[in-house]
Amino acid sequence: MLWKEHIISLAIKLNKASFAIRAIKPLFNFNVLKMIYYSYFHSVMSYGIISWGTSHFAINIFRIQNRMIRTITNRSKWESCRPIFKQLQILTLPGQYVYSLLMFVNKSRECFISNSDIHNRNTRYNLNLHLPTTNWKLVQKGLYYLAINIFNHLPTEINSLFEDPKHLKIEVRSFLLEHILYSLEDYYRLTPNETYYTNTS
Repeated sequence: MLWKEHIISLAIKLNKASFAIRAIKPLFNFNVLKMIYYSYFHSVMSYGIISWGTSHFAINIFRIQNRMIRTITNRSKWESCRPIFKQLQILTLPGQYVYSLLMFVNKSRECFISNSDIHNRNTRYNLNLHLPTTNWKLVQKGLYYLAINIFNHLPTEINSLFEDPKHLKIEVRSFLLEHILYSLEDYYRLTPNETYYTNTS
C-alpha cells in the first residue's frame, strides 16, 4: 500500500509522543498539557495529512489520537471522545484532514475557478468551484477533485468567502469544531446549506 509504511512510521512517532506526555502529565496542569499536545502530537499528526488522510491505515492514527485525548483528560477508554474533542476545541484526525484540504484550496485559489466564472446563470451552485469533467478514475480520486468536492459541500455562507482567505480560514475551523467528524462520511452527511452561528469578532 502506498502510504502504509509512512503511517506505520507516523504511528511510532505518535506513540512515543503519547508516552512522553503521559510521563510528564503529573507535573503540569491541563492547559499546559493541551499546549504540549499541539506542539508534540497534533503538529506531527497533521503534517502532510492531505496526502495520506484517506488511507485505510489512517484509522490507526485516529485511534492513537483518541487514546491521547483520553490520557490528558483522565477519561475512561470506554468513554466516547466525540464530546471531549468538542469541549477541548480540538479537531479529530478526519476533521483535521478536511481542514487541511480546505486550507490547500484557500492557499491555492489561483488553481481553482468558480462556477460563476464559467457561466452567468444565477443558481445556488454559482459559488461552488468548477469541477472539470473527466472519466479518468485516477483523476476523480485525486487531491484536486477531492478538494473541490469538499469545498463545494461547505455551507453557502462559508464557501462565499473564497476571495477572503483570512475570514474563510476562521469560519472553516469554527464549522469543523462545531461538527466533530469521525470520518469523511460524517462531513458529507452534513447538509450543504446548513446554517450555523459563530462569533468571530
